[in-house]
Amino acid sequence: MEEAIVRTALVTQKLEAFERLQSEFEASLGFIQDVHGQRRFSAFPVAETIHYLHALWICACKDRLLNVSKHRGRYEGDMCLGLLQGWQEGKTAPVVAFLERKLDGVAFAGLTRKIEKAATVLPPHEDLAQRLAHGRLVLLNRRMNLLRALDAIFALSEHDLLQEVYAASVYYEHTPQQIEQQRAQQDDVRSSSVLHPLLAQRNMVVMNTIGAHVITQQAAGERAHSWKVVTPTDPSRPFAEYLMRTYQDQTSPEHTW
Repeated sequence: MEEAIVRTALVTQKLEAFERLQSEFEASLGFIQDVHGQRRFSAFPVAETIHYLHALWICACKDRLLNVSKHRGRYEGDMCLGLLQGWQEGKTAPVVAFLERKLDGVAFAGLTRKIEKAATVLPPHEDLAQRLAHGRLVLLNRRMNLLRALDAIFALSEHDLLQEVYAASVYYEHTPQQIEQQRAQQDDVRSSSVLHPLLAQRNMVVMNTIGAHVITQQAAGERAHSWKVVTPTDPSRPFAEYLMRTYQDQTSPEHTW
């Protein structure tokens, strides 16, 4: 009984901490999606690369608070803190390698062949070809964002680069002293792993809301999907319905308090 009370108190602390982080998380996730190809930036100054590393770290904090499976390591928040600290010490090469790994590596020739095949088969798979073409554009935007980020980094002298890195790090609250504190916070009890249905539910509600918002924006803007969608005749189902093994344990009755 005592263990259940302690666990419930910890879950409450996690949820309260996430409430304070939520608006910044939503903005950070939107920025990451833009960098990953939903938007083609006309310029990507050094401060935006700092912003990108900061956004990844914020999203990793959200995953720890809401107990999203750690083995995925999708945001690599710990690595981002290390890169931010090292860059202020003059270590630019690791940042460049990280950007290349995150934003490069797309084989456009193979994707183009798939588009051509979908458009030329009989009968032509026009919807598939259009979806693939849309995906190719997103990946191209991602590559362009990488090149603009590297162009901004390489255009500066070492002295000027470090000045910009430090100024942006101060703005996003990642000075060396703050990074040490942020690393210590990762060992805080609120960042510990705990299974609880309220955490799983909060994460699913937040992510579904963001997903629905993104789709609404795309439908209303220039990036609207051009393929036809048949109006369903069956009763409506939830916006997102997918069985996630990592949430099965958290939503089981034995973890309900």
